[in-house]
Amino acid sequence: MTQGLGEWDQKPEETSAPALYYPDVETFMRELLAPTYRRSLSANSLTWCPEWWRHAEAIARLEALWRAWEHLRLDPATGMSVWYRDHADHHMAVLLNADGPFKGCSPEKGHAQDRLAPLDSTPAPNGLFIPAEGAASALATVESASPPGAAVSGR
Repeated sequence: MTQGLGEWDQKPEETSAPALYYPDVETFMRELLAPTYRRSLSANSLTWCPEWWRHAEAIARLEALWRAWEHLRLDPATGMSVWYRDHADHHMAVLLNADGPFKGCSPEKGHAQDRLAPLDSTPAPNGLFIPAEGAASALATVESASPPGAAVSGR
């Protein structure tokens, strides 16, 4: 004889995901992040690349910022505070750092042609890692997110 668990037996209602406020990371950058996240830039301490979309690391970090913002904007109490503290301040410090992915780039001169080399990585022995079912290559995802004809640097 099995007893029911009352409300725990009920299947949760399927809810649709809330609509995105920004349709893509580029719009998020242009309309929210760039106008509001202001810093004094210099090649010695902080730098930025106006062609940020040419840097794989920047695309990945800014995509993460956008997705976190879309989720946390729905929390009316502390959502934006958490977003700035845990997401924006962390990722923007890495992106703007003079030794970060935009090293050599500048707001005045634009994208540097001498890109940073990707980290060296020796392939792991076969069978060490079991691929997740349905997983796609992260690099393929980043490269497909770049505008047609854009060269994506390793960092």
